[in-house]
Amino acid sequence: MTDKSMISPVLLGDIEGKQINLELTLNILNNFNAGKYDHVETVSVTGLPQVDGRSIVSLDGEVSLTLPYELCVNRLTCSGWQGNVERFGKKDGEGITFSRSGLYVLGISLLPLLAYGVLNGGSATSFHDRKKNIDFNAALFSIYRSLFEKNSEKYRGTPKGLTPAFYHPDGSEGPTFLELKMRNLLIRTMEYQELARAMGLRNSSMTLHPMFQMTSIKTNDEIKAALSSFSKSPFLEDLMAATNNSIVNVLTGIQPLLAAYTHSKEGVPKKLFTRAHGKENSVLPLPGGHGQNFTVLKAIYQDLYDQGKRFIYLGNIDNLGFTIHPEALALLALSGKQAGFDFSFKTPVDVKGGILVYDQRKRLNCADIGPAIPEEEVLKAERQGKPIMFNCATGLFSLDYLVRNLDVIINELPVRFSDQNKDAGRYSQAEQVTWEIIGMLDDFYVFGVDKFERFLSAKLVLETFMTSGLEFDHPDFPSSRNPKHDLRGIAGRLYSGLSKKLSRDYGMRLYNGRWKPLSIGNLKQA
Repeated sequence: MTDKSMISPVLLGDIEGKQINLELTLNILNNFNAGKYDHVETVSVTGLPQVDGRSIVSLDGEVSLTLPYELCVNRLTCSGWQGNVERFGKKDGEGITFSRSGLYVLGISLLPLLAYGVLNGGSATSFHDRKKNIDFNAALFSIYRSLFEKNSEKYRGTPKGLTPAFYHPDGSEGPTFLELKMRNLLIRTMEYQELARAMGLRNSSMTLHPMFQMTSIKTNDEIKAALSSFSKSPFLEDLMAATNNSIVNVLTGIQPLLAAYTHSKEGVPKKLFTRAHGKENSVLPLPGGHGQNFTVLKAIYQDLYDQGKRFIYLGNIDNLGFTIHPEALALLALSGKQAGFDFSFKTPVDVKGGILVYDQRKRLNCADIGPAIPEEEVLKAERQGKPIMFNCATGLFSLDYLVRNLDVIINELPVRFSDQNKDAGRYSQAEQVTWEIIGMLDDFYVFGVDKFERFLSAKLVLETFMTSGLEFDHPDFPSSRNPKHDLRGIAGRLYSGLSKKLSRDYGMRLYNGRWKPLSIGNLKQA
């Protein structure tokens, strides 16, 4: 067993200086070496699910839902919602049918019961990792080399949520990921307030506050300082005044940092990785995966429930497609299910994340590529021409279910180790993956969504450049007749999706090569 007394003073000083939680790091290390994680299986794929209209529902196109009328009334009333259900659906005998438009408006009316949260602790280590970006596509990296080097120098180590979410067509930086998330929430708040006044709903002055987040001990101070400055952000200031919503006051849980461990090829027992960037007695601080949110945010989840919130959205800060989906909120509230998760069909740029599978128990599960399912298995399925549903890292949860089951989730969510080969060296890291909760649930939705609307994510900065449409007309931009490998075609679709998202959900318009926020008056008319 490794304990603090076995660590040299020099190494101990490095660990403390990097704000690593040594107790938790050693606890995980000793548990691994004692075989306590041996029961954590690699997910075996026994099938690839498709849309079935029951558990796996397409939200891309027309959507409708028919349920017993009294059941809908009871479920909505129990959640704390007050209103006339018939205003949103068509009652026929003992049943009621909701169209897509009815579900949308019902979802807007449910916003007082919703809290929106982001996983915001990353410091963009992979995002600006030179080796990772080159490995993604060397030809594309060559095109973006100067832009990569400029941004890598400026933003390496910066919290990812505070890096540019996109670049304007003229090449200048756009607003940060965090600012855009807040702008969308304020627009939704304004939309609810307009609806409430028009329909005589209660809480017509409601806001979506509180927003909540999980940061890390490494990024929290910088994010906190940025939030203070956001009160004067040109993307937020007028909306905060119009909605009376000080959205910059964010409920925050701070994730501890772990040290990296030795690579699996160094054998067992596993040890601390102490040669970060080739330097002796240097450890590498890393977060322990987004799955730790259930521990880190446990008190916040309970507090939100006590405030009357009954649903929470949770997603990654770097996904511009992660905005409130009113129809999904309405479906979850009406169905009484435990949760709902966005999945889209996998593209070649979807290299880091999870896919929807039937596991060895014949249950729906999310298998993270690398930590939970070997990449070779995914490539094998793709070669066979099987469509793969890729996790968009967006979860909509029943907060009632979540708070009653948090302890079970915390104890049973798998701890997985994955080997890494990055600029810092060859090491392994321990992670809990949020979306493996899917394998623990009994009754949930999988929402089939359009990737180019709901999953505009950037795990590497090259993806941000692609999504922003930069250098799209460069003669050497990688292209192929095979749609799966046509990066030029994918970049075009990503930029088209971004343009629609900025126009519709983020209230912006393109003027002279730059995306500008609409005024309050123009937003109300949009």
